[in-house]
Amino acid sequence: MASPSSRAWPRRITSLLSRAAIWFVAVSLIWVAIYRVVPPPITFTMIGNAIDGRPITKDWMSLSRIDPNMARAAIGGEDWNFCRHHGFDFAAIQQAMKENERGRRIRGGSTISQQTAKNAFLWQGGGFFRKGLETWFTALIELIWGKHRIMEVYLNIAETGIGTYGANAGALRYFRHDASHLSTSEAARIAAVLPQPKKREAVAPSGFTRRHGNKIAGRVGVVKRSAMDACLR
Repeated sequence: MASPSSRAWPRRITSLLSRAAIWFVAVSLIWVAIYRVVPPPITFTMIGNAIDGRPITKDWMSLSRIDPNMARAAIGGEDWNFCRHHGFDFAAIQQAMKENERGRRIRGGSTISQQTAKNAFLWQGGGFFRKGLETWFTALIELIWGKHRIMEVYLNIAETGIGTYGANAGALRYFRHDASHLSTSEAARIAAVLPQPKKREAVAPSGFTRRHGNKIAGRVGVVKRSAMDACLR
């Protein structure tokens, strides 16, 4: 027969896990609520670059001041259904899985919302644990922030070059002017860098980066004409 002390351990563990879960939910809700109005001061990606000795360059600009071409380029290059989904584009995920199974260029099905959640609250890399957290934070920002704030944070903390964060800092780095006025090609070049900012440059791009940038530039007009950025207006 089990002793009272041995029966108490499962209850203690359950109690501790319950308290931890409550604390996690409470802290994450407060964290997301704060970032709804306050620009994220630093991210884990920025900290990683700082540890590696790389200087950090960022220059926050509100979405209302960023040239609309930039958001359209992000939608055209990263997430066609940004204004239509609620954080997860299951059709895109399925398509990405099919392409990866066929041995084509490895791609993900992450939406801008998922990338924003990862960039703002988590670290880079994979793993089921981090993906689980990403799912949780994606649901929260969709619920608490809304699309306008999600795009604003995304365009200000996404890495647009080694140690460079945000569209405005990227525009200053590559084109010597801020992001309040970007041509279609300039916005497309910045968007083309986003998937691999440590390997791509927006100035005089070549190879895949140039082709991808040209493709995104062609999509900017489609996004505008089809009102795929309507949730941002």
